[in-house]
Amino acid sequence: MEYNCQEFKVGKCEGEKLVDGETLPLVLTPPEPNKNGIDTLLKALNNNKEWFDNMVTKNSAVLLRGFDVKNAVEFNDIIETFGWEDIRYVGPAPRTHIHKRVWTANEGPLSEFIYYHHEMVLINEFPKKVILFCEVPPPEGGETPFVPSFKVTERMMEEFPEFVEEVEAKGLKYTFIALSNDNTTSMRGRGWQDALATHDQQEAEKRARALGMDVEWLDNGGVKTILGPRPLTRVFEGRKGRKMWFNTLVGMYGKELSSAMMADGTEIPNNIVKRCEEIIEEESIQFKWEKGDVLFLDNYATLHGRRPSLPPRRVLVATCK
Repeated sequence: MEYNCQEFKVGKCEGEKLVDGETLPLVLTPPEPNKNGIDTLLKALNNNKEWFDNMVTKNSAVLLRGFDVKNAVEFNDIIETFGWEDIRYVGPAPRTHIHKRVWTANEGPLSEFIYYHHEMVLINEFPKKVILFCEVPPPEGGETPFVPSFKVTERMMEEFPEFVEEVEAKGLKYTFIALSNDNTTSMRGRGWQDALATHDQQEAEKRARALGMDVEWLDNGGVKTILGPRPLTRVFEGRKGRKMWFNTLVGMYGKELSSAMMADGTEIPNNIVKRCEEIIEEESIQFKWEKGDVLFLDNYATLHGRRPSLPPRRVLVATCK
């Protein structure tokens, strides 16, 4: 599968890496400087849907750069070109609906680092693709680093084979506490009423269980969710049989509102979690956002996060099955 599409030119970006023979991200630019309009882009995508979809799977990340994508409406037009089914976000991140399938990315304080994760990794149904659009690039920081997930598995198996084997057999269990109402001063401040789209506790329990969660109600009106067992790794079709580090162990371990342990209650050694955190960072890839950038991530194959930044920064997101 080669870059044989005449309607795009392969470009480069600072920070790209060669991983297992593939360039991450694959940068696609206009074939000529005067062919950068949204109509030209939509036509090119429509003419090459299957090819483009294959590129996202092959390279795990594809960056459209140099096209004049201006706003949420045009971003939504790009998404709808492919006919991918929408999937509603469920999780703790505060977000605002903008237009049709487009939402703000995590609205937590820009001063905070949002840790690497596969989108909705703990829910029974998670998106296949996460698509991000940079409407306002930050003056400093604010990158969206991403990590080829199989590389984390490879290195953890090399350094901690017995641990990986044990957790693969037992699975993982997580807990997370959600407040009743939204708290936008926290990157995990989305309340259960917003997350589950109901104010009724019985209905919330029903919806939580459908998503694969058990719940315990707290005296302060919040809820403790219990999720498990969940896998440590997963293998997805069409991705070379790679074992993806498909969990949120580091992100939820030992936090104020969350925990992670083996499914039978066995505690996970702190030194292993710390080393995993280092490995994930070492394998990360990032570039500076430019206005109009559209990044397609294979959510099955990449973890992603957000670096702290100075304001303003406005990145919009859509999630697709």
